[in-house]
Amino acid sequence: MATLVQLVAEKAGITEAQAHMAVRTVADFLKEKLPAPIAGQVEAVLAADASAVAGAAESVLKGLGGFMGSKKDG
Repeated sequence: MATLVQLVAEKAGITEAQAHMAVRTVADFLKEKLPAPIAGQVEAVLAADASAVAGAAESVLKGLGGFMGSKKDG
């Protein structure tokens, strides 16, 4: 989560404490609104180091694809 907090602080021009609060608020919101299997991945992404974030994000996106339904051209 530290990497994301630093990025948010930089991009938004806020302190790291404010960025941490923002990231935690968004994460809690997502965990509340998403189905449990996907919500669990939110915390995994935040806990992962930078090298693992890509893999965890891919897992979340795959889960969202199933949740949202896939649209096939035909």
